[in-house]
Amino acid sequence: MRQRVQEIFEKLGYRKIMMAGILLTGIILYACLMDSVQSDTYDIQLFQLSTETIRSEKTVEDPVKTEIERQRLTEEVAPSYQFMDEIVDNQIALIDSLFGYLLDVKAAPKKGQEKLSRDAMIAKLTEDLRLLETSENGLRLTDDMLESLVSLSDDSVIGIQEQLDEVLTSYLNEPIRIEEVARSRTEIEQEIRRNQQIPDEVVQAAVTIGRFGIIANELVNEELTASQIEQVRNSVEPTRILQGQVLVQEGQIVDREVYRQLELAGMTEEQQNYKPLLGLLVFVIITTGLLLSVIFRSQRDDKGKVTEMLVILIAVTISLLLMKLLSAVSENFDLVISFIFPTALAGILVRLLVNERAAVFVTILVSAAAGIMLPSGYSSSLQVDIAFYILFGGLTAIYLIERDGGRGRLLQVSLAVAGANVLFVAFYLLIGQTQYNWTEIGFYFTAAIVSGLLSGALAIGFLPFFESVFGMLSTMRLIELSNPNHPLLKKILTETPGTYHHSLMVANLADASCEAIGANGLLARVGCYYHDIGKTKYPQFFIENQVNIENPHDRLPPEKSRDIILAHGVQGAQILKKYKMPKEIVDVAVQHHGTSLLKFFYYKAKDIDSDVEEESYRYVGPKPQTKEIAIICIADSLEAAVRSMKEPTSEKIKKLVDAIVEDKLKDGQFEECDLSLKELKTVKKVMCETLNGIFHSRIEYPKEPN
Repeated sequence: MRQRVQEIFEKLGYRKIMMAGILLTGIILYACLMDSVQSDTYDIQLFQLSTETIRSEKTVEDPVKTEIERQRLTEEVAPSYQFMDEIVDNQIALIDSLFGYLLDVKAAPKKGQEKLSRDAMIAKLTEDLRLLETSENGLRLTDDMLESLVSLSDDSVIGIQEQLDEVLTSYLNEPIRIEEVARSRTEIEQEIRRNQQIPDEVVQAAVTIGRFGIIANELVNEELTASQIEQVRNSVEPTRILQGQVLVQEGQIVDREVYRQLELAGMTEEQQNYKPLLGLLVFVIITTGLLLSVIFRSQRDDKGKVTEMLVILIAVTISLLLMKLLSAVSENFDLVISFIFPTALAGILVRLLVNERAAVFVTILVSAAAGIMLPSGYSSSLQVDIAFYILFGGLTAIYLIERDGGRGRLLQVSLAVAGANVLFVAFYLLIGQTQYNWTEIGFYFTAAIVSGLLSGALAIGFLPFFESVFGMLSTMRLIELSNPNHPLLKKILTETPGTYHHSLMVANLADASCEAIGANGLLARVGCYYHDIGKTKYPQFFIENQVNIENPHDRLPPEKSRDIILAHGVQGAQILKKYKMPKEIVDVAVQHHGTSLLKFFYYKAKDIDSDVEEESYRYVGPKPQTKEIAIICIADSLEAAVRSMKEPTSEKIKKLVDAIVEDKLKDGQFEECDLSLKELKTVKKVMCETLNGIFHSRIEYPKEPN
């Protein structure tokens, strides 16, 4: 199956597959989340009974009720009044003008003029007072009133004027509002009638003048009142339909008000809101853009990037399907069963199969998708509690997983995730306003523990699938292969103990060197354990296994020795394939000698026949294709060479390392891998340090006296 998948990839082209995969990720994400972002709608008819209880899925403002409340408070605002000082002076001035006209009419005529008759005085006075009649209050004095005034002496007129000025001033100095004018006029009338200094014949005229003088002197300040009304309106909090609020009970009639609220909440079938779908599209665009960035920042080749992208796609799809399942069954439970979701599943898979950066991205993506998809209330928008729950659980697993962690370590990580989940559930229960009974509390904590354990269990279950389909070698698989109880390692140990020790030494050198340049040290170490498995076919023909026995090559022609030695790589690959070992381990067995020359037997054969071809004494290869195998190639030659040195010193080791690396460079063994000269320099330094640590000088202790 894996071979078939690889053939399809190579035929279509890795870059096209990668872009198609990212597009497919966006489509799957959009399709899975589309139902979750749309509000539920109901077939509701006006003035019919509701067949179910309907709650609002979002919080929206009710503008009608908000305006009603504002209008009610506006009507309760008392007008702001302002006392007008100038009204007193204006009214007294009007009264004085009236009496001034009267005195002018009564005055003696000028020289050359005759004295006016009484009727003429009344007519002249009526004409002079016409403006007062057309004023706001409308002073209207009858002819009888004017005649009574005209008949008075000047002193009497002045006396009445003073009395009226005094009374009016006393009244107008007190605040009089419009609604109080009638009462004040009645009071001033009564006071004028009681005044003994006003002659009876002019009392009615005095009363009319006094009532005319009373007007409102405390008026509404329109600007200040309007400002207060505006302030009150602005202080009114909008009336809202709250998320989860019951809009209509089952069996309740849907009147106009209920129907209006249902429309406002967007829950009638006639309404189609496209904004959530557009918002989801923006979310998917952001997500796929970030995914594209994560994939392109990978250090792997195009094939590796496609594999990483497909791993992420499948991990995310698995998580989305689990969310769909939980969302579908959640309606049958009163509790929030979303806490059972395996929070760290996607993060663990991507961390083990890809890298930490991609795992963090996938965890954030899955948590955001869960916040949208997994129900935690009546809202169709983002559920922050579920999103944080998955985010913290996933990050806990990512940062606790180590490169050298096996299945046992993964189970420990699952327990740690369960602990993180429990802590978050405790936070969720304590910070919420809902009261929970002990049964509910027990359920939520149990769900948190199950979530953590499920994360590890499902990850262990899915890993073989990824390894089989994509030919990926996970950290966990490498740890299993490094177990000394593995049948092939037991075979090497029992049949070729010298080779086993040699492999351990090479593994130490290769692991340290790979870690120093950022390569996969664990892969190099495990590859070294199996790289010489082919020597188990003829163990005695390899010098490290020749203990207290004669070297069989001394009795063989160089051609025969050559065939035995050169075959151990191919034979090792056959054994590894028979045991269904990962391709990366098989490649180490085949490529760890590259196409290097078997110098000892080549020169031995050349001494016999000078026409011998050099190519016939070279390994079949291919040359190392990866940094890890190139480093193993150096370490393998170096370990054998150092082991044969007598009294190795730091200087001797350094010269030997330089010579071996220089020889392989000149021989072109590193031409097909991406190992740079800078990295090669670091590798030489680390190998020297490691060998110096192994072959350090020992202190010679004095012998004990007999």
